[in-house]
Amino acid sequence: MTMPETNLFTPHQLHGMELRNRLIRSATLEGLCGVDGRATPKLIDLYRQLAAGGCGLLISGISYVREEGKLIPTGLGAASAEQEAGLKNLAEAVHREGGKLCLQLGHAGGQTRKSVCGRQPMAPSALKVEQYPELPQEMTLADIAEVVSSFAAAAGRARQTGCDAVQLHAAHGYLINQFLSPLTNQRADDYGGELAGRSRFLMEIVRVVQQTIGQDFPLLVKLNGSDHLAGGLDFDDATEVAKLLSDVGVAAIEISSGTPASGDRMPIRLGHESGNELAYNTVLARTIKQQVNCPVMVVGGIRSLHVMTGLLRTGQADYLSLGRPLIREPDLPNRLQSGESEKSTCISCNGCLKTMLKGNFRCTVP
Repeated sequence: MTMPETNLFTPHQLHGMELRNRLIRSATLEGLCGVDGRATPKLIDLYRQLAAGGCGLLISGISYVREEGKLIPTGLGAASAEQEAGLKNLAEAVHREGGKLCLQLGHAGGQTRKSVCGRQPMAPSALKVEQYPELPQEMTLADIAEVVSSFAAAAGRARQTGCDAVQLHAAHGYLINQFLSPLTNQRADDYGGELAGRSRFLMEIVRVVQQTIGQDFPLLVKLNGSDHLAGGLDFDDATEVAKLLSDVGVAAIEISSGTPASGDRMPIRLGHESGNELAYNTVLARTIKQQVNCPVMVVGGIRSLHVMTGLLRTGQADYLSLGRPLIREPDLPNRLQSGESEKSTCISCNGCLKTMLKGNFRCTVP
């Protein structure tokens, strides 16, 4: 692998997509849609602010590809033609501010509730594990085929509505991650067992999505480098999955880690302000980057310009993904580039997440 450019703000291309810098807005749940999954003016204005703030690429909050895959009642949908107008308005708002929009596609699987998704949740296996709020129903082969097709259809909607890329959410305990994890996937058929079986669901989705959107349209994947759970997806298996993804030509892999059951090693960790707790997924990303040929993004605890430039300069990542800092400061990229700021003032308190279901998504720190 060649070393990435060390200039954080040098324009460049990712899989033919022109980006103004190497800062990525990582997906965060906003809860600003209607119960019909359509993008609202409030959500569109949030993305307009983020694009105006200077990020190279905005990755949307998880967009469900099927109704039973909804994670929250007011999440963004990419499951039907009725939701396309909102996606188009979202993309246009980002483009007007010079940004690029990547639509993140996902399915909550067993990590949702009947009251949200309208039926008993679906999962690879009918197991009651800590990360599931309810006992899910084991997916049949017909269920699997329908969900795979739904990912492809949603990716097609993303391209048709003017989005610039799509990302598959294969991390954080959602459905694709549930198939990858030996803890939540105890199937005895071709979709379970050894890693070849457990990764089949993801790789089938990748194949049909690529067929739908074409090889020229960027397809990204968000992957756990580790679930940080006994019996869950571990680093060795995650590395092998990353190599499979690289071999089939994905545009980039974003490395995260953890599930809601991972305790203090959950995906969105509390209070990481200083010292060696910054950039807590760096070791996972750096090691995976050495094994793949596609660019690697890293998310988690990245707060300062010093850390950002250091990660690029030392070749530990190709892109730097920020979530909570951009909730507090949507204009942080512009402020970092101008020299007005050296570090985000986000304190990783997760107060913003408590506003998600109240229709008032924001930072709660004065």
